[in-house]
Amino acid sequence: MKRKGYSYTLEDEKIIEYMKLTTAQKLAWLDEINEFTEMALTPKEKELREKFRRGEI
Repeated sequence: MKRKGYSYTLEDEKIIEYMKLTTAQKLAWLDEINEFTEMALTPKEKELREKFRRGEI
């Protein structure tokens, strides 16, 4: 069976770094990434991203 969507891996060091952040720092990082993504992607790219998230492609 062919899998849909996407996956990625992280090095243990990156995971450990992230775990050291406070909750506020993690939420600020997430907010910054979401804001950047909304500004950077075209409507078509946003549509494709949502299809990936839903596992449609």
